[in-house]
Amino acid sequence: MNLENVRNIGISAHIDSGKTTLSERILFYAGRIHKIEDVRGGGDGATMDHMDLEKERGITITSAATSLTWKDHAINLIDTPGHVDFTVEVERSLRVLDGAVLVLCSVGGVQSQSITVDRQMKRYQVPRLAFINKMDRTGANPFRVVEQLREKLGAEAFMMQYPIGAEENFEGVVDLIEMVSYRFSGSEGQDVDTGEIPADILEECQAQRQHMLEQLSMYSDDMMELLLSEEEVPKEMIYKVTRDAVLGGATPVYMGTAFKNKGVQPLLDAINEYLPSPLDRDIYGRDPKDEEKKIALKPDPTEPFVGMGFKIVDDPFGQLTFMRIYQGTIEKGEAYVNQRTGRNERFSRIVRMHSDKREEIDSAGAGDIIAVMGIDAASGDTYGNQRDQCSLESMFIPDPVIKIAVSPKSRGDGDKMSKALQRFRKEDPTFRVMTDEETNEILISGMGELHLEVYIERIKREYDVEIEVGAPKVSYRESPTREVEFNYKHKKQTGGSGQYAHIVGKLSPLDSISEDSFEFEEHIVSGRIPKQYIPAVEKGFRDILGKGPLAEYPVVGTRIDLNDGSYHDVDSSEKAFYTAAQGCFREYFKQAAPKLLEPIMKVEIECPEDFQGTVVGDVIRRRGIMSSNDIVDGNSVIIAEVPLAETFGYATDLRSMTQGQGTFTMELATYRETPSNVQEEIIDMKRKEKEAKK
Repeated sequence: MNLENVRNIGISAHIDSGKTTLSERILFYAGRIHKIEDVRGGGDGATMDHMDLEKERGITITSAATSLTWKDHAINLIDTPGHVDFTVEVERSLRVLDGAVLVLCSVGGVQSQSITVDRQMKRYQVPRLAFINKMDRTGANPFRVVEQLREKLGAEAFMMQYPIGAEENFEGVVDLIEMVSYRFSGSEGQDVDTGEIPADILEECQAQRQHMLEQLSMYSDDMMELLLSEEEVPKEMIYKVTRDAVLGGATPVYMGTAFKNKGVQPLLDAINEYLPSPLDRDIYGRDPKDEEKKIALKPDPTEPFVGMGFKIVDDPFGQLTFMRIYQGTIEKGEAYVNQRTGRNERFSRIVRMHSDKREEIDSAGAGDIIAVMGIDAASGDTYGNQRDQCSLESMFIPDPVIKIAVSPKSRGDGDKMSKALQRFRKEDPTFRVMTDEETNEILISGMGELHLEVYIERIKREYDVEIEVGAPKVSYRESPTREVEFNYKHKKQTGGSGQYAHIVGKLSPLDSISEDSFEFEEHIVSGRIPKQYIPAVEKGFRDILGKGPLAEYPVVGTRIDLNDGSYHDVDSSEKAFYTAAQGCFREYFKQAAPKLLEPIMKVEIECPEDFQGTVVGDVIRRRGIMSSNDIVDGNSVIIAEVPLAETFGYATDLRSMTQGQGTFTMELATYRETPSNVQEEIIDMKRKEKEAKK
């Protein structure tokens, strides 16, 4: 396989922008499937949405991988979900891909989830093309979408095509490099007819081409010179510079309507032409013996093997580990080392995936994305030929924001339920399972209501277990609001070896509060506390942060300065100082006027203009703060910050307020102080819960 002709790409976008529909057309035109199915509306459902739940809800829940060939190029394609609840699927796909297609709706433009996806692409420096889909929709305006790409995402975006008509009159596109028109005919739009540019848009196309060349000339001095001297720019140069621009972070924009089978083939050509092959990406691993040392990985099949297991799926035949091979080759039946556990594992079967179908292969080399059967890996594990060879940086995993208690309806199903929970926890790093020590309840936490709802539904279907769900619990935090000086002595000296520790300092609030913000500094001079005891003091403070004195929620936003203290030659020990730190925190934290903090969600709501007043009123009733409220083509787009505690069941409420036409997305924005009346209610509720247990 010639690596120059390999493309590993993902399709990412906001909900309902048409990612899966676009993937379906790509598979059809590449001859991978022979009948187009649609995401909604009977039939077998789209190829990439292979779970029953995905077909019923018309949404993508898990990323699906497939491979296809287009004009002598091998393309490994991953279709990812749009919902922020399944954001880890996008995260882990982008971690291993070389390029991406950002799909945008011609009417909705850049929406909240497009911004999240853009952030993920930038985090892993994934070059991309943009595709404006749904050009046949009423209100389609690609020019506004390109403007939003520049303003909202700060992208170097420019059109590579000009639309012929729009909305129901959308006929095709003009290629601004070749200056020809493409129209799509045949029963499924499979025939691309090249023709002349319609006279009525010729001038606009020329102006748009000039604009495109000006943008591209930022990436090439030669092109800049030609433009300044008003000479013709050769087409070969435009193609080459566009590729350099994409690798340099620019975003060329294509357009079409996947549902109406228009504009997909030119996008495939652009993927071949401009997106990077595995040879164009610089990938570095770290030396496990020396974390500072980077190891450059070459996409060379003859070098020692390095690969990353980026996604895990448990199925009836055992565990399936999706793997990206960065260097070297793997052979069926050979053993390779998991760099995290140091275990030797046999790759008994290697398969190439096509959604949920698989095709057995004997070997795979650098630059490939395949799946391995039956190895015991966790998401993000690196594999190599020998121990301590190389470790790849794992992916970013966001913290869960919502928690609910689950229990099986019938006692005998306990084992089946725990088996299901363990499986999902392994597959999805944002899905956490824990047992409440006090109540012995099993708690599951995730990225949102939909996330947990889908898992509960899957347990019901795949394991035949009916589950009872407790009320959702919000992960509150506790934080001090004022500075207090502390002077705490811990002593037990009643014969035999005693315990003595004395610490003096101050406890103060931090300015910025994040998920786990705690700072500890010591300013001990002249050995007032011996150096070996100071880590025990810090550990004592850190270990008690898990349960605050207010309502037993984790403590954040706290700084401890250890300024003085004393010790006893015989009775002081690490244990004594550890215990002193814990006792000191219990006593003095209450004096720092602690407050409860609650997670605040950034919510983006879209609804018809007529319902705007009702929806805004409801947001304010939920203690929400409005950030912006725009009208786009008769649709109201409301962005607000709403406490998570007030959003439970919002999907149902919004539907009933807007006659089923409203949609919303939300993600964690920050933690903020809880109003005192709400705080009292929460503390009161916690106290009652405790008493009930007694």
